[in-house]
Amino acid sequence: MLKKIRDQSLKIRKNSFFRQSLITLIFRVFGIITLFGFTVFLTKSYSPKIVGQYDFVRSFLLVVGSICLLGCDQSILYFKGRLSGSNSLEGIRKVYTKMLGLLLLMSVLFLLIFLSIDEEFINDYFFDSRVYAILLKSIMVLFFYGLTTLNTEVFRALDHFYVAELFRNTIKYIPLIVGAVLLYYSGLETYLVEVFLAGFVLLSIVTSIIVFFYFSKAKIENEVADFTYNDIFMKSYPIAISGMALFLLMSFDILFLKKYRDDATVAFYSVAVKLMTILSMVIITVNITVSTKISEYFFTKSKTDLVKTIQHASRLIFLLTFPAVLIICFFSEFILGFFGKEYVAAKDALLILIVGQGICSAFGTAPVYLNMTGRQHIFQIILIVAVLINFILNRVLIPQYGMTGAATAFVISSVFWNSITAVVIYRKDKVNVFLN
Repeated sequence: MLKKIRDQSLKIRKNSFFRQSLITLIFRVFGIITLFGFTVFLTKSYSPKIVGQYDFVRSFLLVVGSICLLGCDQSILYFKGRLSGSNSLEGIRKVYTKMLGLLLLMSVLFLLIFLSIDEEFINDYFFDSRVYAILLKSIMVLFFYGLTTLNTEVFRALDHFYVAELFRNTIKYIPLIVGAVLLYYSGLETYLVEVFLAGFVLLSIVTSIIVFFYFSKAKIENEVADFTYNDIFMKSYPIAISGMALFLLMSFDILFLKKYRDDATVAFYSVAVKLMTILSMVIITVNITVSTKISEYFFTKSKTDLVKTIQHASRLIFLLTFPAVLIICFFSEFILGFFGKEYVAAKDALLILIVGQGICSAFGTAPVYLNMTGRQHIFQIILIVAVLINFILNRVLIPQYGMTGAATAFVISSVFWNSITAVVIYRKDKVNVFLN
């Protein structure tokens, strides 16, 4: 009788997980369609040079923003897993408040460091006299960018999954889309970067209002786990380094293409990268959905539930990813043609990226497992090594091979850290995250 009840409970959890992953994926597909449509508009209406500047700033924000966040956007899910026993909304609110302080401190510190750097040094490095001004504007909105990102993950930590997905995949593009359309019809296309940055100021205000509304429902409890700044920092900064490493893996190619090629090449390659995100979205969606469960099952020593959750996640990731790999590979030239005939130049790079991402999808929950089980330092070391490999390969390959060199460097380093992570997980916990 007990076995029947347990099996039925497991089946309900499995169906709930699948349903939540599927609905979340639908939101992400809608976001991809939105991004795809906007990218088509952008590449057909704006010059490759302006598009390249926008993609350069976007990549810069990804890297620097991850530093300022100190991994808080991911560790909030870790702390949610730690607090799941008490189910304390007040506990999450306390953690969030301390994270805001860390974010503000890091944003101000980074601005001061940047202001101390010689303007000519930065402009000369990129062979562009406008780079310093663009980067300064980007750094001035770092806090708002980080706040928007953190608030989106707080929605998820508070179990408002669909609100989080709406902001992550659709709403965050609305200020940019509206601004880009207005700029185009006003003949002010050169202000695209400024509109992109200003959008995060608006988004940070809107998301903060929603977050405080959710927290207003919190009830003060006498015995709520209260993590200190040191607790948050010690658990978050390894995730920050890991997150920064992942963003560097996605940004070194853009930075080197900016230096050794031109803004147009950056624009062409960035389209290939955006198409690759169709696959990465699947991986991220499923992993984010199960991340808190991995933390909860690991710390409550529910290994059976942990293994089954990982197996279901790995199979779902592969089943959703494989068809997309085939479609993009067979119709790569046709798809790139949507963005403009000159963007077909990124075909070889796109094929390399898509095949590589397809291989990485077989590693299932490897990207989140170590972070959610308290092994952030191990994951951090693996990614740092991968970043070094990526940096060296980009430096060697991009000057000679351009976009294909950048794609090759990205794939080699990505397969490296996924495979090493899978081996470490198996050796430590005897848990197989690889597709089986």
